[in-house]
Amino acid sequence: MIQEHEPEATRRASGAAESSRANRGWWDRNADEYQQEHGGFLGDDRFVWGPEGLDEAEAALLGPAAELKGRDVLEIGAGAAQCSRWLAAQGARPVALDLSHRQLQHALRIGCAFPVVEADAGALPFPDGTFDLACSAYGAVPFVSDPVRVMREVRRVLRPGGRWVFSVTHPVRWAFPDEPGPEGLSVAASYFDRTPYVEQDENGRAVYVEHHRTLGDRVRDVVAGGFRLVDLVEPEWPAWNSQEWGGWSPLRGNLIPGTAIFICERD
Repeated sequence: MIQEHEPEATRRASGAAESSRANRGWWDRNADEYQQEHGGFLGDDRFVWGPEGLDEAEAALLGPAAELKGRDVLEIGAGAAQCSRWLAAQGARPVALDLSHRQLQHALRIGCAFPVVEADAGALPFPDGTFDLACSAYGAVPFVSDPVRVMREVRRVLRPGGRWVFSVTHPVRWAFPDEPGPEGLSVAASYFDRTPYVEQDENGRAVYVEHHRTLGDRVRDVVAGGFRLVDLVEPEWPAWNSQEWGGWSPLRGNLIPGTAIFICERD
């Protein structure tokens, strides 16, 4: 569907219902373009944590690949389920969950030998203690107004000792323009301004919402959700990666962090 009017970018409050509706619609409308533009980098069965290209096969943030066999894993915000496909190849039993119907259609187009589920991350449709591990590579967490609710839902569906690893845009990036070139290196806003970024139509109706949390906020959300923070990974930009992805680029990546990955465990 082609929008007649270019959305207006603004900063304003946006609650849970509006954020969920807007982002479901945005990903349904843009899934085709997203997969066409980034599918080559993501691969069909590769687990990449962010635009820097940190690969789970090397990073082992969920644990050694050899120990994934037979583990029940929930991927939240799975998109076309590239990460779940990699997990399945290691012998894990993944479930790929996403809010967007169109994204999951791409998952089915590529092929899935595992379940795909259309649902909101704040209301996971699984019994308590269903999974050994949960992961999310830029999925769900940046787009929800109540991240603690998501954390508590993830904790609920994990078994004791379960690990939850998720990546988001590094909070420091919110102080800079979302530009890959030199203009993206000058502070333009307060890092401490938590007002959501909203794109809205001519009637003021949100069509895309992203929520800013400081680094300290994210840590407190993890703890409030009942997790213990094991590690915080800030991937450096590798020499091999010459591509630009939105505001991510070699220029910026070599100077300021672009991704934050939180490794959490359920006691």
